[in-house]
Amino acid sequence: MREGRVLGLFAKWPEPGWVKTRLARGDTAWGARVARAFLLDTLQRLAAVDAHRVLAFAPPDREANFAALAADRFTLAPQADGDLGHRLAAFFGEQVHAGARAIVAVGTDSPTLPIEYIERAFTDLKNADVVLGPATDGGYYLVGCGPDCPPLFDNIAWGSERVLSDTIAALADPLWRLTLLPPWYDVDTTEDWSMLCGHIAALRRAGIDPAIPNTEALVGEAV
Repeated sequence: MREGRVLGLFAKWPEPGWVKTRLARGDTAWGARVARAFLLDTLQRLAAVDAHRVLAFAPPDREANFAALAADRFTLAPQADGDLGHRLAAFFGEQVHAGARAIVAVGTDSPTLPIEYIERAFTDLKNADVVLGPATDGGYYLVGCGPDCPPLFDNIAWGSERVLSDTIAALADPLWRLTLLPPWYDVDTTEDWSMLCGHIAALRRAGIDPAIPNTEALVGEAV
């Protein structure tokens, strides 16, 4: 396992009514099925990344369920309390305290995210303080920091289209070195789901395995 590299996967337990509510449009069972498929596929894909892999999970009373899915591929760590900013700040602080030199965090909302982008993030952190992967909804799909992490997670309008712009505003000091990955997309709404289905079909037509079998099994179902 690559020394000093930590990959954090932030995930919620796919409980109906608690996940993918905008995509579900009232069908909470459907939303939970999609969230579970994303979680399973992301765990499988990220297991190939050469790093200390940590599954930051919520809620804490679901640890046994997450452990069953993660098997021995990830270390488990409960997410801190508070909004996403508090949870990210706590995670990065804990990993730096444990000796990490390059920390990258992602979620489960981008099941087709190329693994190459994660590897590029770790490479960029050799010469940068922060790396961000801009998402097409105005947020970011990936955030990475070195051992000296700037105050990235305060005063951010989490869940809005201003997340990325607010984060850039927090990096106003020119001494912080920032690099960017190519934009990618999250899947949170029915429109996003349609885009994902089209992307999967295009990959198949081009002879490329999307490598997200649990998600692909849901393609074609009504939302």
